[in-house]
Amino acid sequence: MDRAEAVHDLAPDGTSSGWLRFDGERLAEERGSRYVRLGRLDLAESALKDALEQTALASGQSYRRRGAVLTDLAAIGAKRRDVEQVVAYGREAIGLARASRSGYVARRLRALCDEFGPLSHDHRVTDLGAEIAALSTP
Repeated sequence: MDRAEAVHDLAPDGTSSGWLRFDGERLAEERGSRYVRLGRLDLAESALKDALEQTALASGQSYRRRGAVLTDLAAIGAKRRDVEQVVAYGREAIGLARASRSGYVARRLRALCDEFGPLSHDHRVTDLGAEIAALSTP
């Protein structure tokens, strides 16, 4: 990931020498997602919050990308057993999934339910799980 950051040092008017159109736009979200999987939650949260800022500022932002970042932030909350974080980011991701009808975000949210663990006894998390389940119902 650190080597990929070098793309930011390229001249903006430079031309690609190959078929790959990599401009580094998604580095923060990819880095954050990998840190979540590695259990490096502080590093993950920092990278994902940077990614949220970038997607909020980007014109023509992708609901799919923003929804994935929000779902990763909710997963961090689940790993920390922080109900408020799970519910806040989870609900925002649900809103994006509904607005965009993105199957990808809905799948990511369903996978989030597997992370609930002991939090699944909290009524707020149970309600969130029901909202996520309703996404896949036609």
